[in-house]
Amino acid sequence: MFEKLGHTLVNRRKAVLALFIVSLIALGALAGLAVPRLSGGGYSDPGSDSAKARTYLINTFHVKDPAVILEVKTDTSITDPAVVASATELERAIASEKGVLKTLSYWSAGGAPTLASKDNKAAYLFIYSSEVDPLNAKPLGKLIESKYNGTYKNLHLYVNGIAAFNSALSDKISKDLALAEGISVPLIFILLLFVFGGLIASATPLIVGVSAIIGSLAIIYLVSLFTGVSIFALNLITGMGLGLGIDYALLMVNRFREELHHGADVESAIVNTVKTAGKTVFYSGITVLITLASLTFFPLMFLKSFGYAGMAVVATAIIAALVPFPAILALIGPRIDKFVVRKSAITPKADGRWAQTARFVMRRPVAVVVLSLTALTVIASPIRNIVFSQADARVMPATSPLAIANEMASNDFPGQEGNPVEFVIPNGASLASEIKAYEAKIGAVKGIIRVNPEQIVGTDVRFSAVHSMSPRTNEAQAMITTIRAIPAPAGTLVGGVAADYSDTQNGIAKTLPWALGWIAIGVLILLFLFTGSIILPIKAVILNIISLAAMMGALTWIFIQGHLTWLVGSFTNTHTIDTSMVILVSVVTFGLSMDYEVFLLSRIKEEHESGMGNEDAVATGLQRSARIITAAALLLAIAFAAFVTSGVTNIKTLGFGVAFAVLLDASVVRGLLVPALMRLFGERNWWAPKWMKRFSISH
Repeated sequence: MFEKLGHTLVNRRKAVLALFIVSLIALGALAGLAVPRLSGGGYSDPGSDSAKARTYLINTFHVKDPAVILEVKTDTSITDPAVVASATELERAIASEKGVLKTLSYWSAGGAPTLASKDNKAAYLFIYSSEVDPLNAKPLGKLIESKYNGTYKNLHLYVNGIAAFNSALSDKISKDLALAEGISVPLIFILLLFVFGGLIASATPLIVGVSAIIGSLAIIYLVSLFTGVSIFALNLITGMGLGLGIDYALLMVNRFREELHHGADVESAIVNTVKTAGKTVFYSGITVLITLASLTFFPLMFLKSFGYAGMAVVATAIIAALVPFPAILALIGPRIDKFVVRKSAITPKADGRWAQTARFVMRRPVAVVVLSLTALTVIASPIRNIVFSQADARVMPATSPLAIANEMASNDFPGQEGNPVEFVIPNGASLASEIKAYEAKIGAVKGIIRVNPEQIVGTDVRFSAVHSMSPRTNEAQAMITTIRAIPAPAGTLVGGVAADYSDTQNGIAKTLPWALGWIAIGVLILLFLFTGSIILPIKAVILNIISLAAMMGALTWIFIQGHLTWLVGSFTNTHTIDTSMVILVSVVTFGLSMDYEVFLLSRIKEEHESGMGNEDAVATGLQRSARIITAAALLLAIAFAAFVTSGVTNIKTLGFGVAFAVLLDASVVRGLLVPALMRLFGERNWWAPKWMKRFSISH
């Protein structure tokens, strides 16, 4: 299949290039429409009890969460006549703004004490959107933040709420993304120049990287027409699209030049490149794609978004590397080595430092394995202190207006007035005494400040309880667990933000075994097909798990224990890590690690099948591929490490986590542990029952 594809691409290279250019223009038009459709939410489990409670609240009780929460502060008192006049005028002005359905404030609610601060110098003004879901009210959040944040006559205004958060987060991520690209792209080109030693060879991989980004954004736009997609997916598309696209192009260019230097004509060089490196790219990409597909198993739109984005990135990178890219190489031909800037990179040595490193490692395999595993264990050790939570306004820079407003509200108000625990009792109107007893037990739960009066619509009953803790924390989850353990009237649904968080964490925990099983089985089968070995896939999975543990230990040490801030920049340390972000980073890095595993094993197997013994095949395979693996890892690390410059904590976590894991994997795992273990297992590396061997792929 790959040989035939190579011949076709060479013979029709001009037509393929023309079709590629037209397709890229069309995809670019769609890609430009993607960003405005992305959302900052997606942390909820839509099938949970809290989601059912939310549906009841909206449809039956006509209760909506405010899209924007405005804290109104004064230097005197909220009952001062001058303050009352200004606040009333302010509320009228906001109520007339486009997209505002209604408003509710301390003043319009007749001096409701629940909307006043502890010192009576601040009050809430809730702004409700005409959108059914406040998550979709991003334009309203942007309008209120830009127009009303600051001062209004004798009032000080602080804008908060989900719509304002979405708007601020989208703007911040877009700006940070532009900065990250401005840093990473020049550095990546310089590194490519160093690796390939020529301007032409260095520039061509960027074609695949950019194509992968444009194609992925176009696909994500189409996906967003049918389901929600998180704004955070942009960072994965940019980082992985650039990194993975260039990785695959690196492999293709390296093999193409190698074939030319061995005397092959252009057509033969292209055919052999597609047949060998192209096959590796295809199976490597499929391995990564299967790994990232596991993210779509989770109930959260946030994680599903990364599954969609990841699969789109990998698919477009594979297509770009296997179809238009060989046609471009065929048109360039021997000119691939033009404009030399580093002669030693033009013709890589057949037996250089990587082969020497492999032989050194294989002479002392036990010592290398013990020392490497010890080092990885030390790096992983902080993982015992890991604490999970979920993202809130504190992911924003501490100096941002939204973070300041969130901190101000936490200090000024005794409880989470805008985020109460909600209780819905369908057909509960006849259970008055039972409900009263239940309310009394709820009021006694630690963290509950006040139980609000009941509301009855038809036969359905609803009441709420204000609590004192941040709703998306482990403390709030413990409170919800305690509440749900209390015997309740039949059919009672517990909702609200804290319940939503608890249900989300539980939903992730229930889905995780299925996702892990999918990854393990998929990777083991694909690696067996690719290597014809049972031993190699098992070793690869075990080594990747160890590498992931080290990465999570490093994340804990930095983002929970607060070390290395001089490198990652300042952030609000909540002493927790977002659960979804840990899953995302782990799945992405596992996929990328398998990517490099396939790169390395492909070349080792090729040399082994050509007649080399195990040790020689490992040394030669490492020499032939390690330069590309190292370069690919550095390129991908640069693409993700640039995200550390972001002011959003979750993006810092993604950037550092992936960059660290990729570099650790390319150096310690691929450079030391793999050759050492290949030496210890010897020819048993390639063992599999004879009846299974016929299913493997010949190299």
